[in-house]
Amino acid sequence: MSLIGKQVQPFKAKAYHNGKFIDVTEQDFKGKWSVVCFYPADFTFVCPTELEDLQNHYATLKELGVEVYSVSTDTHFTHKAWHDTSPAISKIEYIMIGDPSQKLSRMFDVLDEETGLAQRGTFIIDPDGVIQAVEINADGIGRDASTLINKIKAAQYVRNHPGEVCPAKWQEGAETLKPSLDLVGKI
Repeated sequence: MSLIGKQVQPFKAKAYHNGKFIDVTEQDFKGKWSVVCFYPADFTFVCPTELEDLQNHYATLKELGVEVYSVSTDTHFTHKAWHDTSPAISKIEYIMIGDPSQKLSRMFDVLDEETGLAQRGTFIIDPDGVIQAVEINADGIGRDASTLINKIKAAQYVRNHPGEVCPAKWQEGAETLKPSLDLVGKI
């Protein structure tokens, strides 16, 4: 079942952020845009390239009013150890959530039950805590964080302009569409 349009369910998890262990709940996703990026495991191969890429776009995401959360089924302690030892991961400034109970991975429907690891899932959540976009990739296919920028801008535009929609490859400032009877069959 699709998670699009669904409210993030209640949860509480431990996370590593800026040298500290913190608690994160569904309430942290409210009042701002959020990106939740699930990945299989710390100390692996594709994962650090994705998370470093996400960090490389973090300043732009923050300018858009977005907070970023990475999640794996590792513990928050493992996240700290990885942050302390990996050149790529040591750059990370966003919140790294531990999900050893697999509750979040199940809730977001990205848990691989056979391995006990999260799949590569990316979720864009609006300020009301409602999921607006989902992307899930196979383990061997890394994600490109730059694609999040336009998706978030489009989601923000649609939220702020009811009755308008963003067509494929929409860029900020480009024309949008206003679905109506007059537009049917004319695209």
